[in-house]
Parts: sequence; C-alpha cells; structure tokens
Amino acid sequence: MIPFGMHRDLTSFLRALESAGELVRISEPTSPVLEITELAQRQSRRTDALLGSEDSQRTDPEFSGNGGKAILIERPEDSAFPVLINAFGSYKRVEMALGGRALEDTARVIGELTKPEPPRSIGEAIGKAKQFYPLLKIGPKRSKRDGACQEVVHTGDAVDLTTLPILRCWEHDGDYAALGYPKGVNDGIEGMGHPKIDESEWDAKYRGRFITLAGIHTIHADDRDDPKPKSHNIGMYRVQLLGKDRMAMHWHMHHDGAAHWRSWKAIGKPMPVAIVLGGPSVLPYAATCPLPPGISELLMAGFLQGEGVKLCRAKTVPLWVPSDAEMVIEGFVDTDAGYPGWDPREDGAGELGEGAVFEGPFGDHTGFYSMPDRYPITRVTAMTHKRDAVYPTTVVGLPPQEDYFLGKATERIMLPLLKTILPDVLDYDLPLYGCFHNAANIQIKKHYPLHARKVMHAIWGAGQMAWTKTLFVVEDDVDVHDLSSVMRAVWDHCKPSRDIECVHGAVDILDHAAARFGTSMKLGIDATRKVASEDLDGEDLDDPSPIPSEVACKETIAWARSCEGVLEATTPEAAPGWVFIRVDRGYDEADRAGLGGKVLDEFWNEPTAHRFVVVVGRDVDIHDHHEVLFHWVANCDFARDAQWDQSHGGDRVGFDTTPKTSGDARNNQPVRAWPPILTMPDRIKERCDELS
Repeated sequence: MIPFGMHRDLTSFLRALESAGELVRISEPTSPVLEITELAQRQSRRTDALLGSEDSQRTDPEFSGNGGKAILIERPEDSAFPVLINAFGSYKRVEMALGGRALEDTARVIGELTKPEPPRSIGEAIGKAKQFYPLLKIGPKRSKRDGACQEVVHTGDAVDLTTLPILRCWEHDGDYAALGYPKGVNDGIEGMGHPKIDESEWDAKYRGRFITLAGIHTIHADDRDDPKPKSHNIGMYRVQLLGKDRMAMHWHMHHDGAAHWRSWKAIGKPMPVAIVLGGPSVLPYAATCPLPPGISELLMAGFLQGEGVKLCRAKTVPLWVPSDAEMVIEGFVDTDAGYPGWDPREDGAGELGEGAVFEGPFGDHTGFYSMPDRYPITRVTAMTHKRDAVYPTTVVGLPPQEDYFLGKATERIMLPLLKTILPDVLDYDLPLYGCFHNAANIQIKKHYPLHARKVMHAIWGAGQMAWTKTLFVVEDDVDVHDLSSVMRAVWDHCKPSRDIECVHGAVDILDHAAARFGTSMKLGIDATRKVASEDLDGEDLDDPSPIPSEVACKETIAWARSCEGVLEATTPEAAPGWVFIRVDRGYDEADRAGLGGKVLDEFWNEPTAHRFVVVVGRDVDIHDHHEVLFHWVANCDFARDAQWDQSHGGDRVGFDTTPKTSGDARNNQPVRAWPPILTMPDRIKERCDELS
C-alpha cells in the first residue's frame, strides 16, 4: 500500500487549496440564483489551471489544463454559510483531494490488490502480508459520541432549508410550465413553499434550487435492524428544494439508492435518508465511483485515505453519518409515490399520486435540461452542522464542468477493475463530448475475428459501462486518448455496412434522444484491422484507405452546400473521411421538421469519397469537432437518426443530429419531449462581469 495523506474534513481541504494558490475568494454579496453558476462556469472554462500529474497530461492532453481555480463565495445572499464550488474542478485539485498522488498510482495499487500473486517464499509472504495489512484499517469507525457535524442541531419547526445557499443553476430549473407542461401539477401538495414567504418571492428566490454535491446515505430495508448495516450506500443524486422542510429525491432507476427505496416501498415504510455535505475530501469521489456490487463507498473512501471514515449516529433517522461532515440533512423518503415515467400531458397518465412531486426540470451534465418527472418527497426531520460550516456545491452543465474531472478520475482509477472482468481491454478513454455515458474509446490487442464485437458486447454488459451509447474499438497502435488518432483509425478500418454494430439496449434515462424512455439503439464502431473470416458482406477485406484528396474534399463541400437548408459544410482534418454539415434549424424553434433527414436524402444523390456524414443544427460550430461529436451522440437515437446509403457504389452512413420535434419521427421511431440546451441569460453574464 502507498502512504496516504488525506484531508479529514472540508476545512482542511479548503486550507490546502488556498495554500497551493488553488482558491479565489469573492467577498461581494452573490446570489445563489444563477450568479454562482456563471462564476463557476467561467473558472471551469479557463485553460490555465495548475497541471496535475504527468499521467493526467498524457491521458487527457487536450483538457488537462482546464478548470481554473476553486471559488469561495464568502457572502452568498440570504445565507450565513459560505459556498465552496469548483473544488474538484481540475486534475490538480482532484489529486489533492485523493492525497496528492497521481490517479495512476491509485489505479496501480488497486490493480495489485485485485490480482495478487501467491508468494514464492517466506520473505515474499511477509511482504504480501505487509501489503494487505492496511486493508484491515479501512472499515468505517463508528462512535456513540456526537460528531463535529452535530455542533448545531435543528429539529421540528426549527428546520428551515431556505437558510442554506442551495443553488439554482439554470434559468428554467424547477419551472416545468416554461418547458410546456401544464401549470399547477404540484398544487395542493402539503409542505410546499414557506409560511413566511409569499408565492411570487418563492418563485423568484427559491424555485428550482437543487443540492448537487451531497452524499445520499441509505440502507436496504432488510438491514433496518442491523446496527452495522452492510448495505450502507452513498450515492450522489440531485435533491430539489420544495419547502421549508420538504425536498424531492431524484435517483435513476438503476442506481443503488433507487433499489433501496424499492425495498422500503415493498414493506410499506418510508425510507430513512441522510443528505451529507462535506466530510473527508475522498467522499465526493467515492460517492460517484461505480463500484462493483457489494463493495461499499465507505470502504472505498477508507481505502483511499488509508483509514476508516469516522461515523456517528444521526439524530432522527436510524443511519450512521460521517462525523466530520459540514452539515447533514436527515429525513424520510415517502414510499407511497409511484414510479418515474409519468407525463401529465399523455392520455391516461392518471394522477400524480400520494407522496410524489413533479420534480424538475434540471440543467444536467448532458448540457440539456432533464425533463420533469414523478419522484418521491423527502420529509426533513433534522438539520445539523458545524458552527462554522461551509456549503460545498457544484454546477453540472455543458462540459467541461467540475464533474468532468471526477469522471476522469473514475476512468483512470477503475481501469484495473475493468481489466479484471474484461482482460481484453488494454486502455480506454471517456471523451469530453460523451458526457460520461454517451461515448467510450476502447483499446484492445486484437487476436481473432470479430474480437472487437466481443469486446463491445462485454462493455455493454459491464456495470455502469452498460449504459454507454457509442463505442469506438481500436488496436494497440492507436492512442486511445487522442481523438484525431481514433477518428483516423475509423477512416482506415471501418466500412459502415460491415463494421458498425447496432444493438437495442438500455441507456441512461437522461438520454433525451431515445425514442422510448431508457432504451435506444447503440452503436459500436469496429476500427480494427480486418482479418480472415471478417468479410461479413462477402467483399474483400479492406486495406487502409487514403485520406480523401483536397479536390475530393472541395467537391464534397460543394455538393453539401447545394442542398436546401444547408448553411455551411466542412471536412475536418481532425476527422478524416467525415463531413460536418450545418443546417438552418435551431434549438429555439419547432419549424423545419425533418430538415436533417432531408439533407441526408439529397446528399446521397451525389457520389462522394467521404463515408461519414453528420448534420447539425445552426447553433453548432462545425469547426469544433468536440462540439459536433457532442451533438452527434446527444441527439441521436441511431434507429431513427442514422441513415445508411450504398448508392453510386458508395458505402456511407449519415446522422441527423439536429433538434427534433414529432415531425422528425422516422423508421417507426417517435420523438419524445425535446429539452432546451442550457444557456445563461445576458443579465446574469453582465452582473458577473462586475463580480469577477
């Protein structure tokens, strides 16, 4: 085991950030409504951040310098708690949170523990014992004494969630009527709002505020009488402010928190929950880590910091909570609520039902609003905190944001575990444009026919990797962390009609492009060299193709520009063999339905040397291949939005990635409610010009 040096609480981590020059303070009064978001975004998009380890620069050469600095808002409006944001928003700061070591070092230790070799001598046996001995210390440390997080305790009528500087990150957060849903869905629900705040003030100041960087602590109902429940789970889910002592709990149906909720629902009892903010610097990462079943986030946190997390008993719920947290919100989640997948606009939708609220919308890490849905109400029974507590939070939105770096930490740290269940994988990359679950580049050493296909299907069945929508599989001579190299391999070795694997499967429920809730067609692109028996179409196996000539590129662009509705076209150097076409359709309108598909239909009438065509809306910069690919994976259900063409002797595939309405339905695949992309009002930008 490597030596560990951790920050046992947020105060310690904050001091370390400031000492390292990784913190800026803002002393002017700053609103939690949109303003803090805009300030955090500006930092996250800076490219002058202190660099992390050499490994992070190697595995993310384009964005390793992103992230700016952490921000401490000293005087948030209407709250006495300072706000810390963007604390994990760079490789340097994530590495500081995990003990100051490179992510690859942590990965190597995990690799040694997951594949231990038997000792060959007494000396080696003693060495192995020393290696594994620290694991005896990583279990949680429970104490009957009050924790530092319980220096101040509010229960009953003293609970007031509006005293916390909970953020509204985006303009339409919590405003379902603004996105076309009927007003009044939540009317009459007990506990909504605040007895001392009228409706108009509530809407202006408190509507659409969400806790975004808390560990949500739950246990399975079967462990309800166990003093040391083995099912203790920590997830990071969003929690919406509803009233003085009411919140809405949002978790995806495939997460452990939702499984725990279903277990309590089965016995007809409300589920105890603790919403924990702050604590040891490893906890936010551990809460997001996609651990194998049966491995607790508490154990992961203990492993990362070299000793068990200190726990104390919660005040009003039967749960253990981190003693050194900044604050804890305790309560019970109503289990009378029905399941998500409810839309009041649909015929036969029925009633919202008891114990539920129409939660959202919410500006999500996909870069779009996640649409509102039915989720259970949490009745808060206690708020506890340190006397000098700091409120940690984060912003999710168009990448890169703070969560990008937590996701890249998982990419590196979890590689040994992925290799344990799938040894074919040499390395992988979760690219920026994929927003964690939309794309992955996989590197293998190819040994036999259709090896890439075998890996694709294994990935689609591997834990949270199962939700990955698009896979690129390349060989070991391709730098999987260099997007241009991956795209070149696609051109060299992928014939669309033969080398693209299409499967229907489960996708993340945030996938707005999915024709049906939680299901979509996924795409696997085999960019490996073909070997005997892979001539699935009966044609000769391909050799690497030359990049289309300058003349061919100019002809392709000219043909594209001749199509009705096309504004611009390009054949980017970073993506050889691809054509990016920008058409006159935006996210703010419902007209010109079907334009993307019509452009592809017209484009196929002309011969071209390019095999891959991506049509985007007018709001997209087609000269930024990351932005184009972001819209490609975000806005496509490939069963509806992909078109294969073999006219004129070609073998081509096109993708309509434009915003969709019901008029874009195709191949018997509908279009669900299409969310707006996230934007910030000009008035907020102007205000933040003054603050920054």
